[in-house]
This record gives sequence, C-alpha cells and structure tokens, in this order.
Amino acid sequence: MDNYPIPSIPSKYWKAISNNDSDFDNEFYYGVKTTKIFCRPSCKSRVPNKNNVYIFKEAQSALELGFRPCKRCKPDNLLLPNEEWVEIICEWMDKNFQDDITLNSLSEIFHSSPFHLQRTFNKVKGESPLAYLQKKRLTTAAKKLKDTNYPIQLISSEVGFPNNSYFSTVFKKYYQVTPNNYRKQFR
Repeated sequence: MDNYPIPSIPSKYWKAISNNDSDFDNEFYYGVKTTKIFCRPSCKSRVPNKNNVYIFKEAQSALELGFRPCKRCKPDNLLLPNEEWVEIICEWMDKNFQDDITLNSLSEIFHSSPFHLQRTFNKVKGESPLAYLQKKRLTTAAKKLKDTNYPIQLISSEVGFPNNSYFSTVFKKYYQVTPNNYRKQFR
C-alpha cells in the first residue's frame, strides 16, 4: 500500500467523517493538513474543512507524512506526546495569531477538552495558551511599532486585538510603556 494520501475524498468517506461513523474506523483515517493531526472517522472533533482533509488507508502512512495522532480518538491507540502536541498548537497559533482565538476554539481545532488543553499547555510551556498567544501578538506589535510607520490602531487590529484601547492597556502592562512611547524610543 502506498504511503500517500488519497487526493480526492470519496463521498462515502466524507459522509463518514461528517457523521462520526464508527463503521469506517478500520477502513481509513483522515488527516487535517492545517493542524497536521490525523483521526479515526468516528472522532467527535469538529468537522474539518473538506479542502484541508487527506485520506489515509493506514495510520502508518499518516505518520510517515508528518501527521500526528489525535489526542481525542487515539487512532490505532497511538498517542501524541504532550510536548509535540503543544508544539503543534504553538506553531498553529504563531501562524494564526491575528484571528479571534479562544480556548474553546483551540480545543475544537486540536481535538481536546478546553480543560485538558489548558492544563497540558500550562504544564509543558509554563503559561496558558492564551498568555502565549498574547505574548506573540505583543512581540509582533512591538516589532511593527519599531520597524514601520503604520498607525498604532492599524497595528493593533493586524495583530488580533479587538480594539485600540485594550491593545494600549495590555501593551503598557507588558512593556511598561505605551505603544506611542515605545515607538518614540526607536526614532
């Protein structure tokens, strides 16, 4: 059996994924290319975007292509080590930090309960996922303040803060200086 994903998803497989159909559990696995996690068809995680799904006949095929087993459905009873799982979450947040991200949305994307994700992330990283996310947003904003002439309000929205005053408050708490004064330090 080849080690490459099936390029198009047969309709019966997509239906099985959408309906969490356990009858297909020994027939195929599906991987989500945005998270690099693979699951059984019966996995109770959120239904992925069909364009991001690969179908695998064997769990080993998914592993060979760099996909990691789901924490929720444990395909073939494989377990993803917590450290690797948290790194995958961090990589995803590093790419998507501008989006509206909550603990609940992370737990859906990464096939976990919010409590388990929070506890595991905290144990591995020493901070919560949302603290990690906020630090990523703030360091990106600081770089933009230093390297560009973009208005502060634009930078605030580009890095994912819902409004400028909240951004200024959080920025000042983190850097002990307002965004405007931070920028002035580098002029």
